[in-house]
Amino acid sequence: MATQHLSDAELAAQPAAYWTGVAYEALIAFTRARQAEFGFTQPQFWLLRNLSKNDISPDGHGMTITELKLAMSSYLRPEDDLEAEAEVLLSGLGSPVMTRDGCGSPRTATRLVPTSRSTLRRSVIASTRASRTPTT
Repeated sequence: MATQHLSDAELAAQPAAYWTGVAYEALIAFTRARQAEFGFTQPQFWLLRNLSKNDISPDGHGMTITELKLAMSSYLRPEDDLEAEAEVLLSGLGSPVMTRDGCGSPRTATRLVPTSRSTLRRSVIASTRASRTPTT
């Protein structure tokens, strides 16, 4: 998508909906950049949140990639690749934070589950604290 360059006068004439879209994209870019500073992506964060019974998951049981995509369909972006992000979490960010539950490949009915509540909790708390830290 080509970036449209508007003059100051044209920008000033834009409706509120235009500025809402600009703010929305800027917030996503900021959030993703801050999370990247801590070594993880926003989709990885969402995967962990959706698998934690202490957060979004009602029971803490595993979910397939298809189930996770459905659960996150209202906020996933076209460039988000949950299979690739899950593989990173399965291989570990230093140590694995997810494992496969059941048999088969992650492209079949394999469910992804957090390896331990404490690892998951540390990941979520660290990113939540980071997002609340004021910048100067």
